[in-house]
Amino acid sequence: MNVRAERFINHAILVVFSVIAVFPMVGVVAQALQLPHADLSTFGTAWREGHFATYLRNSVIVTAVTVVTAAVLSIMAGYALGTMRFRGSGALFLLFVAGLTIPTEAIVVPLYFDLRSAGLDNSYAGLILPQVAMSVAFGTFWMRAYFRSIPRSLLEAARIDGASGWTTLWRVLVPVGRPAILTMVLLTTMWTWNEFLLPLVIVNSDEGLRTAPLGLSFFQGTHKTDYSLLMAGALIIAAPIVIVYVFLQRQFIAGMLSGAVKE
Repeated sequence: MNVRAERFINHAILVVFSVIAVFPMVGVVAQALQLPHADLSTFGTAWREGHFATYLRNSVIVTAVTVVTAAVLSIMAGYALGTMRFRGSGALFLLFVAGLTIPTEAIVVPLYFDLRSAGLDNSYAGLILPQVAMSVAFGTFWMRAYFRSIPRSLLEAARIDGASGWTTLWRVLVPVGRPAILTMVLLTTMWTWNEFLLPLVIVNSDEGLRTAPLGLSFFQGTHKTDYSLLMAGALIIAAPIVIVYVFLQRQFIAGMLSGAVKE
């Protein structure tokens, strides 16, 4: 098989899978717009009746605080575990890895009772703290792999120039590792935004604290047969995360291709 034929087959396969991936979204958009009429009033109705302004605000708050806090903690923990050697570092890293293996379903009930006993149920803190913990487990694993891939000569050059560990981290390594960090941030943002089970359990009485996916679920329960409204609500909820991905896709791809998770 020559190069041209192989390239044609590869492109044909990519086109087929692209159509498979895009086709459901085309159906959702067509249903929301009530094509061929292209009626945009459906989005306004869904916005008002679904109280999505409140739900999106809550999701933005929870996601922003979670991602920023988890990113800072993950960078510092990954730097310590990836560049420093100290007693217990291996066991500590395994503890973070263990956090990746525990499903949310296994801890959500005892977590709820712990938060309720601390007075943190039906609160932003109750929504944010568990997700920060879960995000730090992944973030530390990700950033440790990045920092271990940094050439030792770069660290030694920083030390020779008199840079402290703190300066080396924030002035040297973080700027160089921007693709890996932005990839971690994007993944954490998507996971936090789409989290459904934790808000469902923790926010059990205060409707004003519902996040976007949770609010969409309740909206679906009251409009089971109005598919245009449901599709419009789904697009409203998905739009912010799609916009974030569009702006960060270059950095995301660069981070995935740069060997960020290579030991």
